[in-house]
Formats: sequence, C-alpha cells, structure tokens
Amino acid sequence: MAVDAYGAASLRIADDSPACRLGWTTLAGIGRVESGHGTSDGARLRTGGTTSRKVLGPALDGSAGLAAIRSDSRSVRWHGDERWDHAMGPMQFIPSTWERWESDGSDDGTADPHNIYDAAYAAGRYLCASGADLTTGAGWTQAVFSYNHSDAYVRSVLDGANRYAALAGG
Repeated sequence: MAVDAYGAASLRIADDSPACRLGWTTLAGIGRVESGHGTSDGARLRTGGTTSRKVLGPALDGSAGLAAIRSDSRSVRWHGDERWDHAMGPMQFIPSTWERWESDGSDDGTADPHNIYDAAYAAGRYLCASGADLTTGAGWTQAVFSYNHSDAYVRSVLDGANRYAALAGG
C-alpha cells in the first residue's frame, strides 16, 4: 500500500508541478526513514491508508537536540499532547507544516497526516515547493534537505531511494 501511495502522489505531482519531476522512490526513501512506511512502533496501514494507531515522534520539548515547539488547540487534535508538538504520521509532519501542506491524496474528502496517501501527497507538494528539478543532484538534495535539515538525513533518504530504484529495476 505504501508503494501505491508514493506512486499515486508522484503521478499527481507530475500533473501539479511537472518541472519538479519527483520520483516515487524519493517519497519511499523519506517514508522509510521517517516511520518505516507507517509501521513504527507496531503500527500498520489499514485499508485506505490510515495507520492503525498514531505514529508520533518524540515530544518537541527542546531536550536532546530537539526543537521546542508548544502545542496549540489545533495541533493537539493530531497528537493528543496538550503541552508539546510531535511530528506525526507516516511522513512525520510537524503540525504547523501539516497546516501549510495538508493534502487529500486519498480523495476521501479529508486531509489526514496519519493517512499514507494524504501524507505522501503533502510531502511531494512540500518537496516541489522550491521549484527545483528533482532529477538533478542539486535540486534533489535541496528539496530533501528542506524536509529535514540534516546531511545524515539526506544520505539516509538517498540510500533508501536508491535501494527502491534498484528493486524496481531502475
């Protein structure tokens, strides 16, 4: 189901932002790093793409190198923590980023960060926002780095994307 979600998002982005040239393997690389494709901590993808339970990152409380981001009434509904925000869903959006890029990739009338179709489409829109051509090394690196400002993260996503491309014969 995750591969289907990444492929659907990539095809939709090709219509929305043809100059971006986002491949499904980039989304798969991100999904792998962020949440094991929505299966972190024993979660699984249900029919339709929603996780069986919320996939949440640690409290963004400023400890251990984490940002300190307080929750608000809008973000609490996504993660349940009344004090601190958490990254959420298969693609690990922080609530403020989700508010900007939320997308209904499943076409069910609801944009849900805990649905892999919605999250993959939102991630694709986010990655393509710079206008870069993601088939170039510089454009791809810039887009993935914007998703998570870490060179190690970019390398992990690249490794995953390359593995998926090799498995797909490309």
